[in-house]
Amino acid sequence: MPLDDLRIRTPDDWHLHLRDGDALRAVVGATARQFRRALVMPNLRPPVTTVAAGEAYLKRIREAATMAGHPEFEPYLTLYLTDNTTAEEVRRAAQHPHILGFKLYPAGATTNSDSGVTDLLGKCGAALAEMERTGLVLNLHGEVTHAEVDVFDREARFIDDQLLPLRARYPALRIVFEHITTREAAQYVQAEAGEHRRIAASITPQHLLYNRNRIFQGGIRPHDYCLPVLKREPHREALVAAVKGGSPWFFLGTDSAPHAQSTKEASCGCAGCYSSPVAMELYAMALAQADCLPQLEAFASENGARFYGLPLNEGQVVLRAEAQTIPKSLPYLPNDPIVPLAAGETLGWRFERG
Repeated sequence: MPLDDLRIRTPDDWHLHLRDGDALRAVVGATARQFRRALVMPNLRPPVTTVAAGEAYLKRIREAATMAGHPEFEPYLTLYLTDNTTAEEVRRAAQHPHILGFKLYPAGATTNSDSGVTDLLGKCGAALAEMERTGLVLNLHGEVTHAEVDVFDREARFIDDQLLPLRARYPALRIVFEHITTREAAQYVQAEAGEHRRIAASITPQHLLYNRNRIFQGGIRPHDYCLPVLKREPHREALVAAVKGGSPWFFLGTDSAPHAQSTKEASCGCAGCYSSPVAMELYAMALAQADCLPQLEAFASENGARFYGLPLNEGQVVLRAEAQTIPKSLPYLPNDPIVPLAAGETLGWRFERG
């Protein structure tokens, strides 16, 4: 049965990487074309750890979006939590209207995470207590990084080793479990949110669409490699079920992460999928395949804004039920293009402004 066009409230992206400089200017337009707002991650070099650095970065993002023809785009920021983040810095962040939280990167977990936290409960107590008091969100990259833990088990182990003790010590802390990938994470968020309503989770398009076989189809596919890594099929199905069930505690966060082609197709390639140019089409495809396309509006345009205490967007966008082929590469850095997620594949949807 043919699908109809879908008109929904203008969506937001609650987990995005934009980089800086030429890279920022190359990619921000793709996000601003589809999303009214985005929560930008702070893992630059050096990382964005203070309100002053955050304000400067927000200014650069707004300038780049305006240059790309999207002055209406509204960026938000989560600051980079370190072992040395102070309660005073948290208080300053809580007073800034476009800083929504602090991002936990366990040291070594993903791209540019070398400055990440080494001992969350042991070294971040003052910052966490102030976040709990002020209502700032802790945005979690939820993986342990111990060498003895299998990469496919790192998220589930994080719940037991880090998240449960964290919640016990700071029961009122507001948390977003970012880019969840496992059945255990989906079940934890659903149960914890149902009881306390202080936790939510973002979900990427790749983790709704693909299982870990995708990385190895026809050989190693570096542009499908991200962290947390794609998991087995039962975990993908659990994420789809979480969205299909209509829970308000799950929302759109692309985790779109731009890397030049040369750094992905390398002997030690970078982790991250660049999905921004066709993000809404990918989500529409995932939900249409699961027969829950009517859930897209709440997932993409309502749940995240409500969790962060922001007004819903005005206006609408349209997803046309028509085919488009994703380019095999796009301009990025001089003489070094970027390969988007699902490059060269044909999708059954096309995004348009309403």
